[in-house]
Amino acid sequence: MKIRIFYDNVKFRLKESKKVLKIVEKVIRREKKVPGDLVFILSNNKEVRKINKEFLSHNYNTDVIAFDYSNGKILNGEIYISCEKVKENANNYKVSYREELIRVMIHGTLHLCGYDDNTEEKRELMMERGEKWISMLK
Repeated sequence: MKIRIFYDNVKFRLKESKKVLKIVEKVIRREKKVPGDLVFILSNNKEVRKINKEFLSHNYNTDVIAFDYSNGKILNGEIYISCEKVKENANNYKVSYREELIRVMIHGTLHLCGYDDNTEEKRELMMERGEKWISMLK
């Protein structure tokens, strides 16, 4: 099992990243999955938008895109995060950049655990789950 963070075209580095990755691991286990190979790629709007357009046919900026490579209960995947979009969201929601980044990391992980946010009801459930984990870091 390896949960890792890669930085692509960004200067930012997540402080106490091991603590954050432990929370991600707890999220996975609580959802009755087994942590496998999970990679967070922190990048910029340009790169994430390119991925969004190429793989999802969406030509707009987004904060997170999750690719699920899981095998049964073993959770494997890649989660691309736009640090620029996260910063914009943090300003809009009046939270710290770190908190919003962790929120997005957990959100992407929940997608890989089988959650979706394509309806208001599903979105609220994902947000509730994510906020629970965020509160553990405060």
